[in-house]
Amino acid sequence: MKIDAVFSGGGVKAFAFAGVLESFKDHDLDIERVAGTSAGAMVASFLAAGYKTDEILHLIRHLELKEFLDPPTLTNYIPFSKWLFFYFQLGINKGKKLENWLYEQLANKGVYTFNDIKEGYLKVVVSDLSLGKLIVIPDDLERVYGLNPKFFPVSKAVRMSAGFPYFFMPKKLPGKTNKKSIIVDGGLLSNFPLWLFSDGEEKRDTRPVLGVKFTGSIEKQNYPREIKNAFDMFTALFATMKQAHDTRYISKAAKNNILFIPINDIDSVDFHISQQVKQELYEIGRNYSNDFLRYWPR
Repeated sequence: MKIDAVFSGGGVKAFAFAGVLESFKDHDLDIERVAGTSAGAMVASFLAAGYKTDEILHLIRHLELKEFLDPPTLTNYIPFSKWLFFYFQLGINKGKKLENWLYEQLANKGVYTFNDIKEGYLKVVVSDLSLGKLIVIPDDLERVYGLNPKFFPVSKAVRMSAGFPYFFMPKKLPGKTNKKSIIVDGGLLSNFPLWLFSDGEEKRDTRPVLGVKFTGSIEKQNYPREIKNAFDMFTALFATMKQAHDTRYISKAAKNNILFIPINDIDSVDFHISQQVKQELYEIGRNYSNDFLRYWPR
């Protein structure tokens, strides 16, 4: 059966998406249009680029997250300087390694810009702090920034969507004025953009939209966080904000089309998780997806 799919943000929890995709394959679900935020945007971009489930599994299983950590070189010699970059550059890691990796993987499928993807088949959510707007790429590029989406790199869009504030330095986009916009993680304004395919003029009664979201249920609370410094406090604040946005929307959405994956004891930016934890996340994703799909659609 053909479906459209929306993947939520979740940082390193995205290893569970590998198990979900394996389950989709076992249940003969063929994904057409895709959308996502942050880590969900990464998976969505690979699917839109033509990666098969087995190929995505291979990518994810061999992924070493700590290789994406790229603080400025000066911090290796003057550790305290990272807080100067934190203050003046608005982040600790440059995010260039992540963007380069995304570029290489997409290039392997001949995908460089949104012109290389079937129109309307990939939507990436980012947050524009300068304009105070939620931005959907490629849809809003021309209208908001005067940029032609046909020449906009997919890897750049996904990197911006995954730009967890202060952990990664924000990207900047030129617009219709002399000032550039500060772009950060799409999860700030919409961590689970199920509305992208649920609303609008186009109705697809013959192709359901299935959302995949990291949380146990609407009522389930996050596990207690230990807050020792300003960055810990912001991480907790950001996570709480994302959860509040999701809860408000999901309470109005068709819950029968949302696959909830409960992962409550792993921080989104814990880039040092072990291979064992990655495997556990994979198993959680696959098991919960299998249980869900046993009775879906209904």
